[in-house]
Amino acid sequence: MSGRLSAAAPAAPPVISAWSAVSPYGLDAAALVDGVRSGRATGAPVDTARWRVPGGTAHLVPGFETRQTLGKRGTRSMDRVTGLAVSAVGGLLDQPGADRDRETGERAGLVLGTTTGSAESMMDFTRTSLEGDAPFDVDPAVMPNAVMNCAAGQCSIWYGIRGPNTTLAGGRTAGLAALHYSARLLASDRAESVLCAAAEEYSRARYWLERHSRDEDHVALGEGAAVLLVQRPDTVSPGRPPLAEILSVRTRVATGDRVRPALEACVASALEAAGARPGEVWAASPGDAHGRLGRDEHAVLTALFGAETVERVPPVGRLGDVSAASATFQIAFLLATAALSDEAAGRLAVVTSADRDGSLACAVLRLVAS
Repeated sequence: MSGRLSAAAPAAPPVISAWSAVSPYGLDAAALVDGVRSGRATGAPVDTARWRVPGGTAHLVPGFETRQTLGKRGTRSMDRVTGLAVSAVGGLLDQPGADRDRETGERAGLVLGTTTGSAESMMDFTRTSLEGDAPFDVDPAVMPNAVMNCAAGQCSIWYGIRGPNTTLAGGRTAGLAALHYSARLLASDRAESVLCAAAEEYSRARYWLERHSRDEDHVALGEGAAVLLVQRPDTVSPGRPPLAEILSVRTRVATGDRVRPALEACVASALEAAGARPGEVWAASPGDAHGRLGRDEHAVLTALFGAETVERVPPVGRLGDVSAASATFQIAFLLATAALSDEAAGRLAVVTSADRDGSLACAVLRLVAS
């Protein structure tokens, strides 16, 4: 017998076994699939009286009102981003084939990507404390909305998800950061299933923050929430066959002229970790950031994989600027596109994201069902 210790077999990669979304296409995954298939536009003139903004175009979730969608119980003071997140998670858990015993409870976690939570709630709460007769003359029911992790907490409370509960603030890269964190929770046996979500709301506060913080022309804002069910392959339910394996997620930080080489290095690192080569990639989805950042991202992916590969999945920009929800929506677009293709099964896909504050991310997935 040899004195050498045999190396342990590498763990099987985590899988995405289901997804759902509340988007400018509609209130469920079926509406997004139909939107991807049809290519219809989602922008419309904004209601200036309701939103108290000058005008322009917005990509809003059609017919979404928190109390009408979720009911009156427990939603009196719920803000819009929380309502969107709770709706998306509920849509996933209510799908045919869902296994509540595995997807909720002690061994289920929830990770939510965001920009700041609800900027509207934070600013309204602060304004009330300044305008009231005393700083403490605020509505205590509104206070939880001013905390960044309100949406994630409400999702877990509503559906009995009692495992790890995490909020990650990362702007446009928040969705891929949440995916990476979800995979780490599974690898460390902190959970058997993770609901990996991201959400962004349209609001007056967000409109003005974006209007005054961008160098380029104002862009049409979008909103919505998307959620992925991420599991270890040995815990997948029969009714939820794997849709994609998560082979790797890698990140970098860069701004200005350093973005393009840093993103190239990020993609190369993700491919290397996945044991993949550029020629094996079937689809590559850029995050559709605005201005130079988006052009650099698109150029990097086109140079590496070719225009046909980059154009295979519809651009997430169809939904407007959905910011923190963009990367999770990119994966939803990818899975919806793969489900409509006869050649997607077994192929590789790359998803990238870039935020103007400097964070870059890349994920490599293997599509396992068409």
